[in-house]
Amino acid sequence: MKHIPLLFIPLVFFFFSCSNSQSSDGSESKAQVKKRNLRLVSLQNTSTPIVGEQLIWLADSINEMASDSIQVKVYDPDKLVGAMEVLDAVSSGKVEAGYSSSGFWMGKIPAAPLFSSVPFGPDAAEYLSWFYYGNGMKLYQEMYDQHNFNVKVLLCGIIPPETSGWFANEIKSLDELQGLKMRFFGLGGDIMKKFGVAVRLLPPGEIYPALEKGVIDATEFAMPSIDEQLGFYKIAKYNYFPGWHQQATTFELLINKNVWNELAPSQQAIIENAARANIIKGIAVGEGSQGPAMKRNVERGVHQVTWPPEIIEQFRLAWDEVVEEKVAEDPYFKKVWEDLSAFRAEYKEWSSRAYTR
Repeated sequence: MKHIPLLFIPLVFFFFSCSNSQSSDGSESKAQVKKRNLRLVSLQNTSTPIVGEQLIWLADSINEMASDSIQVKVYDPDKLVGAMEVLDAVSSGKVEAGYSSSGFWMGKIPAAPLFSSVPFGPDAAEYLSWFYYGNGMKLYQEMYDQHNFNVKVLLCGIIPPETSGWFANEIKSLDELQGLKMRFFGLGGDIMKKFGVAVRLLPPGEIYPALEKGVIDATEFAMPSIDEQLGFYKIAKYNYFPGWHQQATTFELLINKNVWNELAPSQQAIIENAARANIIKGIAVGEGSQGPAMKRNVERGVHQVTWPPEIIEQFRLAWDEVVEEKVAEDPYFKKVWEDLSAFRAEYKEWSSRAYTR
């Protein structure tokens, strides 16, 4: 893994120097800008460190930059709509905007997880490169359009690698995964199924109660500084690394397309630039807060375990099988996978030579 913070300076210049929403002559007047109130529903609880907090960062940035022209009000899950209803609610116009991660929609759209995290896939630097300098954002929007979701999608966050799970007992062989009930996200869940795991995709707010009541035996969710706030260490004392299933995870801002098209160019630019700035903050906080959290976990009696190479290789081989199946099942998954793979092959010429680690 390369050191993500090296990207901050070029990212800042890129994010704030480009926007497709600027008016061509810069002549937009205040009279042309209609005030908009946006109800922004969330799949994540906003009290959750980083992954929830970054929604508050985003809303505050938009409100501050827009002054009176846009006012965003954030709603936690179940305040207006349920966590897993965010996409449908925004598309239908029930609410104006939503915050989520596209992997949660894999039951509706097979290719959706490719835009949130990819097992053994790109880290944050490479992933952002594909989104903004490759075809990532174009394909991302096209995916929602093809499935008749009336939304405009923007990236608004990304976090570094996660851990690959919290277990009550040490996992000494993959045979011990057989029959385990585990919360797992995205395409990584399809890999775990190959080893007999009964996978459930639970929204964040339901994970700890399910773990506590024995509905699930194990879970993965995010990074140590996030997971500690959810209290997994109280029940499961074995935390496994690396996060092979999610080397980077993105978060999306969904805006009802009718609402987006009615916004003035300056309002669209404010939202776009606030979302891009949010990405930088998420990387910085994500990278900077893990060391202290891991130290605290050791003090709590948590065993921080690294999967042996032979098990990682088995996960990788299972991923190859999953890709082959997904490509055969869904033409759009195939299209996105081939585009991402081609980008990564070219990127490797650079990354394999440029970085010291």
